[in-house]
Amino acid sequence: MKKILLLLIIIAPYFLQAQIKDSLPSFDDEYYLVKRGDSLMIELPEVEVLPKHKFSNRNDIHYYYWFKKKVFKAYPYAILASKRIDSLRLRLSKIPSKSKRRKYTKKIQKYLESELTDQLKKMTRTEGRVLIKLIHRQTGKTAFDNIKEFRSGWKAFWYNATANLFKLSLKTEYKPSEENEDYLIEDILQRAYINEELEFQKPKLEIESIAILQKEKGRVNVEEYKKMFAKMRKKRDRKKKKSK
Repeated sequence: MKKILLLLIIIAPYFLQAQIKDSLPSFDDEYYLVKRGDSLMIELPEVEVLPKHKFSNRNDIHYYYWFKKKVFKAYPYAILASKRIDSLRLRLSKIPSKSKRRKYTKKIQKYLESELTDQLKKMTRTEGRVLIKLIHRQTGKTAFDNIKEFRSGWKAFWYNATANLFKLSLKTEYKPSEENEDYLIEDILQRAYINEELEFQKPKLEIESIAILQKEKGRVNVEEYKKMFAKMRKKRDRKKKKSK
């Protein structure tokens, strides 16, 4: 299921993971030596101040951080999707022949299929749903429309039909000002940017992120996930009873 969702969304073939070692700084104009008694004015970059989180109870914190892990896992895919789609779009614009463009796209598809299969199989349904939303956030188009652009409406239809079997839709849009889950995603991303936990990439979708988060005044609603886990526990308990 996870493989089907993104075969044609043109995301990177693998995660680019790099570890940068610490090094001594070079003392340029950004560093100042101040003697005792001196006064110095230094212009600092602006830092957005977000409202402090407000949870209904302490237990809700666990659900929030559970969902945060899902967002952190899906986000790098969305970042690379945007980069690769821009690159592919530029490359295709330089190929005059329609048949050659189609051949090139299929070649990229096969390459991505072989590279992505193992990684996407490890994604849960929640991560897949988050990824579909982040694809819309970062590329400005839904996963469905991206597939339609590079392949065809017919291909997009069938891939979406397959996603529907797993209660997912490639047509899902990202609406942080309207949908609670999307608001939580935006909250997690903005705080991660400030804390330098995630790579920042300007979304192609126009979002008034700070205004949306400030309007909610730090409210965190995780009832959807509490209900989901409650159902999972009941299902698990029923299976245990039957097995006895």
